[in-house]
Amino acid sequence: MSASGGGVAWSRRIAGMARSCRGIVRGGTVAWEPAPTCDPRACRRSLPTHGDCPELPLHCLAMRRLWFLFASLLTLAACEEPVNSPYPPGEAGRAVLFSAFSERPKHLDPARSYSETEAVFTQQIYEPPLQYHYLKRPYTLEPLTTVGMPVVTYRDASGNALPELAPAEDIVYTEYEIRLRPGIRYQPHPAFARDAAGQPRYVPLAEQDLAQVERLEDFRETGSRELVAADYVYQIKRLANPRLNSPIFGLMSEYIVGLEDLGKRLQEAVAGLPQSTYLDLDRFPLEGAEVIDTYRYLIRVRGKNLQFLYWLAMPFFAPVPAEAERFYSQPGMAERNLTLDWQPVGTGAFYLAINDPNRRMVLRRNPNYHPDFYPDAGEAGDAEAGLLADAGKPLPFLDEAIYMLERESVPYWTKFLQGYYDMSGISSDTFDQAVRIAPDGQPDLSDDMRARGIGLATAIDTSLWYVGFNMRDPVIGGDTERARLLRQAVSIALNYEQFVSIFLNGRGIPAQGPIPSGIFGYRDGEAGINPVVYRWQADGQGGGRAVRRSIDEAAALLAQAGYPNGRDATTGEPLTLYFDTMASGPDARSRLDWYRKQIEALGVQLIIRDTDYNRFQDKMRKGNAQIFEWGWNADYPDPENFLFLLYGPNQKVERNGENAANYVNAEFDQLVLRMKNMENGPERQEVIDRMVDLVRHDAPWVFAYSPKSFTLRHGWVTPGKPNLMARNLLKYRRLDPAARVAYQARWNRPVLWPLALGALVVFGALLPAVLAYRKRQCAAATPSGDSAC
Repeated sequence: MSASGGGVAWSRRIAGMARSCRGIVRGGTVAWEPAPTCDPRACRRSLPTHGDCPELPLHCLAMRRLWFLFASLLTLAACEEPVNSPYPPGEAGRAVLFSAFSERPKHLDPARSYSETEAVFTQQIYEPPLQYHYLKRPYTLEPLTTVGMPVVTYRDASGNALPELAPAEDIVYTEYEIRLRPGIRYQPHPAFARDAAGQPRYVPLAEQDLAQVERLEDFRETGSRELVAADYVYQIKRLANPRLNSPIFGLMSEYIVGLEDLGKRLQEAVAGLPQSTYLDLDRFPLEGAEVIDTYRYLIRVRGKNLQFLYWLAMPFFAPVPAEAERFYSQPGMAERNLTLDWQPVGTGAFYLAINDPNRRMVLRRNPNYHPDFYPDAGEAGDAEAGLLADAGKPLPFLDEAIYMLERESVPYWTKFLQGYYDMSGISSDTFDQAVRIAPDGQPDLSDDMRARGIGLATAIDTSLWYVGFNMRDPVIGGDTERARLLRQAVSIALNYEQFVSIFLNGRGIPAQGPIPSGIFGYRDGEAGINPVVYRWQADGQGGGRAVRRSIDEAAALLAQAGYPNGRDATTGEPLTLYFDTMASGPDARSRLDWYRKQIEALGVQLIIRDTDYNRFQDKMRKGNAQIFEWGWNADYPDPENFLFLLYGPNQKVERNGENAANYVNAEFDQLVLRMKNMENGPERQEVIDRMVDLVRHDAPWVFAYSPKSFTLRHGWVTPGKPNLMARNLLKYRRLDPAARVAYQARWNRPVLWPLALGALVVFGALLPAVLAYRKRQCAAATPSGDSAC
C-alpha cells in the first residue's frame, strides 16, 4: 500500500504531537512536568507543532485521535490493492487460479481415492496411461504417458492369439500391452534423494531422526527419477493390499487375472505385522500384471472386456514408485501425516505443495513435467468458440492453484463477485442473482453478471435420474399388458419439464431413454424422443421439439389398463400406488408433494412411504418397494455403463445387483451381451436403438432427467469446454492476472464517505466539550491565573 504525501505528513505530525507534552493528574487537576525547555503555555494555547514538550495534554490526545482517523482514511483511499483481499499483496497478479473446496479430501492415495472432492487434487498429480481428449465428443480416450493406445491381443485357453473378430465366447483372456514414453520424470521428492554413494538419503530412518521433522519440506534434499513400467505394475498390486482397502479391489478381482489370489497372499503376509511395516510388493508376482521391459508392461483380464480401457484413464491405474511407499512406511512418518494418503507423489502437471485441509490446499507446477500440448483439433464449432486459440501451446498455463476451505456457499459467492475466486458454480440461493430465463426457456446471464464481465458455461451431465417400478410388484410390475399400460400412464403424468423448472431452476433436461447425452448411443432430435411419452412438434423449418403427451392421453392409457378414472373396472376399488423413499426434510417434502399431485391428476392416490437409509435398502433388496427414485453417474462414457442397470442377471432382489427395478427381458439381456463387446459404430448403434425401444415400451423406468451443470467464470479466465469425464483439467486453464487485478480494484473500492461523515459528526460533538475542558485545565495549570489560553 501507499498513502498520499498529505496523509504521510499528517501521520508524521500527529506522531510528533505525541512526543510534545505530558499531562499528569494530581489531586483531581492536571499538573505539568515540563522538560527544562518546555513552555506549558505553548501546549495550552494550541496544538503544538514543535518538540519541546514530552507528551500531549488530554485535550491534545483527543484531537490527535481525530487526526489519526483522518490520516487513516487518506491511507485507505490511496491503497494500490483492495484492503479486503484475503491473499498476500501481489498474489492476484501471478498466474494463479483461486478456487475453494467445501469438504476436506479423505484420501489422496490413488489406490483409495474415489470421490469427486479428491479427484480435484489427485487427477492433477497422478497420471494413468490414458486420458480423455479435452475437446472431442463423444468422449474419446487418448494416450497420456504412452506411445499410442494399448495393443490388444485376444487369447484362448491355451494362450494362443485369436483374430480381432473372434467370437467373444472363444476369448478367455484379453491382454493390453502398454508402452510408455521415455523421459517422463517424477516431481522432486525426498523419497528419491540419494547420498554421495548413490544410496537412499532418507531410508532407513529411525524415529529419533524425525525429531526436527514436522512437514515434508523439512527434508532438505530431494530427487527425482524416470517413470518406468514397473511403477504401473506396482500400483496394480497395491489394489490387493489389505491395508489399503481399495474400493475397486472386489470389482478388479473379477477382471484382472490372479488379483484375488494376490489379495489372499498379501493378507497372510501382513498378518501379525505392525501397520507401518514395509510390504515389498515386488516379491509377489501377479499373473495379470507383468513388466515386459523398462517401458512396457502387460495387463491380462478375463474374457473380452473392451470397457477395461476406460479404467486405464483413472488414478487407480496411475504409477506409484516403490521408493515412495518405502519412504513413508518408516516409523514415525504416519504420526506426522507423512503418508502417500496425505503427500502424493506423481508425474502430473502439478504437485501438492501445501496440504492444510482445514484452511487451504495449494497445487504448484511440477518443474519436471514432461512435454504436453494443448490439443489442435476438437469437434465442430470449437474453433469458432475460440477453443483452439491455444492449439499446440505447451501445458500447463498456470503456475499455481490455491484452494481455500469454504464450508458455506454464501461466503464463496461473495468472494467470487469480489473477484477473489476465479470460477463458481451456482447454488439455488444465488441462481436468480446470476441467471435469468430467456423467453425461449434458455438460461442467460443477469444484467449484473454481464456488467461484471462474467461468462456462463453449461453442460449436460453424464448422469441420469429415473423413477423405477419394481417389476416384481403384483400391481405395477410384471410383463402383462395391464401393468405395462399403467406404467406408461404414470410415465406421462410425471411432468419433468415442470419438475426441472420448479426444483432445478431449469438446470436439467427431461430424459428420453436410459442413455444420457454425451454417451455413444444417445440420439438427439426427433430420432431420439420417447414416443410413448412424447410426440414431435415440427416448427415448419426443418426443426421442432419434443412435446409431452397430455394428461388426457395418460388417462386413456390408464383406462385401457382397467383403471378408468383411477378405479379398478372389475372391483370399483380406487387404485392406490406407493412411493418408497429415504428422502426427508422440508425440501424433500415439497418434492414428494409434487409427485403426489402429479399422480392424483390421474385420479390415482399416491402414498409416500418414507424411511431411513438402512430400511429403504432392505426393502429394495427384498423387493418390497413399489415405486422409487434412483440415479446413476457414469463411471465411464460407454452405453454399457447405463444399459447394464436393466440387465436381468443384475437384479437387486436375490443378486443384490444394480438392476434396482428387477427388470427381465430375454431379448434385452441377449442384446446387452452382444452390445457390450462391440466397437462403437453403426452396427453397435443399431443394437442400442433396439434395446432402447424395448425399455421404452416395457417402461420399467420413468426416464426423469439429466442434470445440467452451470459454471460461471470471470472475464480474465479463458473460456474452456466442460468435460464431465476428465478431471485433469487444471493444466488447460489460462487466465489474465492483470485483468483480475483491475477488476478487484474496481469492485472493491473502499466506501469512505460514511467513515468521513462519522468522523465529522464525532468531531462536531466533541469540539465544545474539548474547548470547555481545555479552558478548565488551562486555568488549573496556571498558578498565577494567567488566562493566556
